[in-house]
Amino acid sequence: MKLLNKLVILPLSVLPLVAMSQSDPDASQEAAPKAPACEQDARFREFDFWVGEWEVHDATGTFVGENSISREEGGCLLIENWRGAKGSTGMSINYLDKVTDAWVQSWHAAGGYQITIRGGLTDEGMLLSGTIHYIANGQTAPFRGLWTPLPDGRVRQYFEQSNDDGATWEPWFEGFYSRKRPD
Repeated sequence: MKLLNKLVILPLSVLPLVAMSQSDPDASQEAAPKAPACEQDARFREFDFWVGEWEVHDATGTFVGENSISREEGGCLLIENWRGAKGSTGMSINYLDKVTDAWVQSWHAAGGYQITIRGGLTDEGMLLSGTIHYIANGQTAPFRGLWTPLPDGRVRQYFEQSNDDGATWEPWFEGFYSRKRPD
């Protein structure tokens, strides 16, 4: 019984000390919280030229949709939300894969296709390549996209698809992003 009392009383006698250390005002001065890891690595900012609220037009100036690109999860992800002028929608998640040191985009559209592309920053802009998969017919084809920041502040997005395993490429989409004006 004496041993049992000691086992119960000793831990209970330490509780006030634990509580005091947790409420110690000097403890808050120890170390300022660090920025998230992705915020500390400049590579995670390479695609930031695409972040924002955008109106998108084709090469003739016709309005084709709106796109919202936001930095999320402590700067580790870019999330894209597309709304086409004719009702199409789609989303992508974009991130720097630190294992392969490549940027990755995984796009999914209600229209029934998926795009998985990877690559990195070049002299021309962000160049990603991989595949597009059409869910309805099961077709998968080589696919690539290039995002180029333009001198006037716009961003050109140019996608191409190959139907002959990469021997030739056909334009798939070209959009010119202009920042929305604040309301």
